[in-house]
Amino acid sequence: METRIIKIDENKIDKKLIEEAVEVIRNGGLVAFPTETVYGLGANGLDEEAVKKIFLAKGRPQDNPLILHVHSIEQVEDLVEEIPDLAKLCMDKFWPGPLTIILKKSKIVPDIISAGLDTVAIRMPENKIALELIKQSNLPIAAPSANRSGKPSPTSAKHVIEDLMGTIDMIIDGGDTGIGLESTVIDLSTDIPM
Repeated sequence: METRIIKIDENKIDKKLIEEAVEVIRNGGLVAFPTETVYGLGANGLDEEAVKKIFLAKGRPQDNPLILHVHSIEQVEDLVEEIPDLAKLCMDKFWPGPLTIILKKSKIVPDIISAGLDTVAIRMPENKIALELIKQSNLPIAAPSANRSGKPSPTSAKHVIEDLMGTIDMIIDGGDTGIGLESTVIDLSTDIPM
């Protein structure tokens, strides 16, 4: 497989290039993209066949749930049974940003996303490239870190190229990520947050 690399400046986003990445996502392909934490390996989170490609590219076991990335709180409403008040409070305070919230999933979320669990992990990244990709695709994007399982999480496109070149459709080079650690995860699917 030939992997296309496109360079996008987070402060001056080229919408035509984002549209090309959106087409890859909509057509069941894989796109590596920057977030504020690490680079993610994205696919249409509602397309089971596309999500399977993430596990294959990473060499990741399918019993390891994935995070769905969204661009708005409204987008979350379709993905979960309900948004509890505490979840709304966390979303208002910490989104966009490096906080992943676990909630009871709705029927539209494929089991492959949640590894068969009745919950789903959701976050809204702060990176403008990531947000624009999600917004323009108008899909929740499933995206673990863009690396082979067991390798360090990538903080630059160079790391993704070293790990996944030739196994995914596209890499968006948006420069180095800011944090370098995955997001904090809070489980709000039960009465007691964890």
